[in-house]
Amino acid sequence: MFDRLLIAVDGSDCARRAAKYGLELADAYDADVDVVAVYGGDAAAGEGILDEIVTMADDAGVPVGTDLLSGKPAKSIVDRATDRDADLVVVGRRGRSGVRERLLGSITERVLRRSGPPVLTVPEGDIDDDTGTAYDDVLVTTDGSELAADAGPYAAEVANRFEAVLHVLNAVDIQAEAGVFDAGGVDREYIERLEANGERAVDDLLAALDTTDLDVREAVIRGHAPDVIAEYVDDNDVDLVVMSSEGQSNLAGQQLGTVAGRVLRTVDRPVLVVTED
Repeated sequence: MFDRLLIAVDGSDCARRAAKYGLELADAYDADVDVVAVYGGDAAAGEGILDEIVTMADDAGVPVGTDLLSGKPAKSIVDRATDRDADLVVVGRRGRSGVRERLLGSITERVLRRSGPPVLTVPEGDIDDDTGTAYDDVLVTTDGSELAADAGPYAAEVANRFEAVLHVLNAVDIQAEAGVFDAGGVDREYIERLEANGERAVDDLLAALDTTDLDVREAVIRGHAPDVIAEYVDDNDVDLVVMSSEGQSNLAGQQLGTVAGRVLRTVDRPVLVVTED
């Protein structure tokens, strides 16, 4: 599934941490790796950024190719991923310390909107942590949409590869489903129907996967979807979240969607976003 990775770096600590995750994932899959940086007139600085990642890759025993790109960063990254037939793009995502609503940064956001292959977004953190070498708990979220189902094979593949627990979660967002009127006025029958739909979405996603050797945990939880996901991640010590870019969310607009966008801003774990080709 992951045969060629493209890792985009910019010299920041966040990008270095993302490169560490990408290199360790490439090692696990014996994947080819391209590392790119986009320079804005200072080629020497760009080469220095790439050299730093080459040293990191040598230490990890992972051979990489490098390239210095020019032009608009997000477009250059996505175009190179397409040209190299990459099946995963790895980027960092920045936040602001102490701020709950984290900022992704314009380049990461544009890559997510443009990319054909899935995008592994890695949050800020200590690069010296034992990161990316093991995934004990992998979470995939589903809202029952076709694109959400497309995220399932990626989550199952990583869970299989690392012998991880696979968690499948549906959030029953009554307010979102009921509309702008007071959700307190929704009757029990309506809520039960939403919960039944959530259980069916989980069952449908799992039915399309080979889970023979997997430890699977299913959950249908009532609440605002981004909050449910964030709380589940914390409560279950999830190492990787896999989710679609659309469904309840929409990354094609000017801003990230309400579910995927907020999860990316608030969850301090790597999130693999399966995009819509």
